Amino acid sequence: MRNSLFAATEWITRFAYINILWMVFTLVGLVIFGFFPATVAMFTLIRKWIMGNTEDPVFATFWNTYKKEFLRSNLFGLVFYLLSLLFYINLQFIDINQGGFYDIIKIPLYIFMLAISLTLIYVIPTYVHFELRFIDVWKNAFLVMLIHPFHNISMVLGSAAVLYVMWLFPGSLFFFGGSLTGYIIMGTCYHAFKKVAAKKEQIANNN
Repeated sequence: MRNSLFAATEWITRFAYINILWMVFTLVGLVIFGFFPATVAMFTLIRKWIMGNTEDPVFATFWNTYKKEFLRSNLFGLVFYLLSLLFYINLQFIDINQGGFYDIIKIPLYIFMLAISLTLIYVIPTYVHFELRFIDVWKNAFLVMLIHPFHNISMVLGSAAVLYVMWLFPGSLFFFGGSLTGYIIMGTCYHAFKKVAAKKEQIANNN
């Protein structure tokens, strides 16, 4: 019982600590330039924890990853920002134009935005899990998203449920809003990555 309580306390502290680091280093980068390096650093640590590596020092790992990935992660961030702008323009277009032809193209636009949004969720987990070129990160994120619809649903619902519960207890958002959501996303993506790897290994063995 005491060991279980100690382990639970340790994990609570760990998630709270990394969440605070995520927020602080996002601010260090003036938010717009700090958000993606901080998020990559957080996901890198969460991935290590999921894989059973809890021995690496949290602050040193976070800081080293933040510095190392600062420029490249902001290239991904630039694409995120541009896509957000595109989404805004699309939504404004849909809102302004009603009836006839515009009603017909609404559904394709919504499907397009949904597919892109789900792909974006996979981008950072793909980036921290694999050593891939910039364009290959996007390709792999899209393909994994496409072939794992149930993972998409569980990831979105799980994140929404956690954020809703924390919204009911606002103070918890400060300590766990990013880290627990990141854990759900990274954990679900990691499971999807393992399934893809197992499938590739099966195909290779059959050949």
